Order: sequence, then structure tokens, then C-alpha cells
Amino acid sequence: MGDFYLYQRNLCEMKNRREDVIRLPHPLPHPHMEHREVPSGLWLIGSDFTVQPDDEPKRTSVTLSQSLSSDVTSTTSAPSPPLPPSVPERGSYNITNNGTVCLLASMGLQLNITYNSRSQGKAVQETINLQPNLTRTSGSCEADNSKLVLLEGNTNLTFTFFLNSTTNKYHLSELALSINLPDMAQPLIITNHNLSYLQGTLGYSYMCRQELILAIEPNFSLNTFHLQVQPFGVSGNEFGAAEECDMDKDDMLIPIAVGAALAGLVLVVFLAYLIGRKRSHAGYQTI
Repeated sequence: MGDFYLYQRNLCEMKNRREDVIRLPHPLPHPHMEHREVPSGLWLIGSDFTVQPDDEPKRTSVTLSQSLSSDVTSTTSAPSPPLPPSVPERGSYNITNNGTVCLLASMGLQLNITYNSRSQGKAVQETINLQPNLTRTSGSCEADNSKLVLLEGNTNLTFTFFLNSTTNKYHLSELALSINLPDMAQPLIITNHNLSYLQGTLGYSYMCRQELILAIEPNFSLNTFHLQVQPFGVSGNEFGAAEECDMDKDDMLIPIAVGAALAGLVLVVFLAYLIGRKRSHAGYQTI
């Protein structure tokens, strides 16, 4: 849809008469428009309007109506893609038993859930960052079992760690989520008792700086960021030496490989210099 501008000019000095001129694109931009010549000049005729020349030169703006422009394809901007979720804030959590810290954890937590939306009437996905300053902590420590419970509003997230006393190895064996959002058709309650994530050795902490994606159930996964956890054998209220995840180890291999390549390049250049110098010295002796 657009404006068509009509211009008139007086040509009395040329033909001793007035000629009304309407300048339009050719062919006309819309099938519902036509121009017609009549004794008084040129007329612009459309399904919803008619413009005729009058006595005074002027500039007229004609705006097509909705019915006239219904066949014209309009261009609308596509909706902006959703922004990726932000990295959650890292929180520090600890559990004490008889006044002694028995579990330490430091991590950013991000929930990825799928639930039935009351307003949309279908399953929707949502990403929720746990906020440490709004989270309450509780839990327990036993000989071969430790629990960390994080509660924020209507969200309850429980980690259960198991220690194998034979191998002195621990791992995250169970994760439970209970969450109730205003738009949920019903609360979401999920528990998986058969996990084997975050494996470490008694007296050591488990660390993973990279983002870890823990798949719990088809409708729930937990992402951790800058994680360090020690559910058993805490000494002096501090983390023990860290056992790093495989992703962190791979990340460390990159600078090592680059350093080794640079050292090799320096060695090759140095050997080439020595060989060139030796040949030059031999040439002087021959002369």
C-alpha cells in the first residue's frame, strides 16, 4: 500500500491550453486501478476512490484503502529468537553433623524442565536458575550416605551421594526434584535412584569447571556450572584436593599441546641455525 502523487502543470505558453498530467508508474501498480482520459483531463479511477483534476495546480496524496491493498503482500519482521539462558550464580552450601562440616558443595545450578501448561494447554519447556541468596540448605551425613537439600520457594532439589566402603569411591546416586509453578497444571515431582554422576575418591573433592548436563528423566535435566563437591571425608571445613572431570582435563590439554608445538618449532629453528652456521664455517676453511 502506498501514496500516489498527482501533479498538474500549466502549459498555456506552449499550447494555449491547460493540460492536466497525472504521472503514474507504468504498468499501474495494482489490478484494481485504471486511468481514463476525459475531456477535462486524465482521471485516476480505483475500486474505492476517484481523483479528477481541478482548476488549481496542486499535489494530492492518495492512500489506498484496506480493500484495495488486500492483494498486496505485506512484509512483517520475524519475531526475535529467545535469548539463551544466563549462567546461574554460583552458590556455596555445606552440611554439618555434630558441629562439624561433613559435606561441602559450590556450584551454579540450572533446571531444565518440561511440564503441562495450564494457560497454553500443552507441554512447554522452561529453564530456571537457582538463586543462592534465596535458597535454604539442609541435609544429613551418614557413614555411606549424604544428602544435600536445596529449597527455593516452591522448588525442592535433593542430592543423595553414596560411598562404597570397599573401594572408597563415592558418586551421586539419586536426585529428586519437586517444583510447583503458577502455570503448571499439576506439580512436577521427579526422582531417579539409579545415577552414577560426580564420581570421586574419599577425602578428595570432585571438580568440574565446565558446564555439566546431568540427564535425570526425559522431562528434567540439571546443568551445573563451576562445580566442586565433597560429600565425604571433609577435613578442616575445606575442600580436599580436587579430582577434575574429563572435560576439564581435555581443556587443560589444549594449552599443553600449544606449548609443546611452540617448543618444537623453536628447536627446529635452532637446529637449522646450527647447521647453517656449520656449513658456513666449513666454506671459510675451504677457501
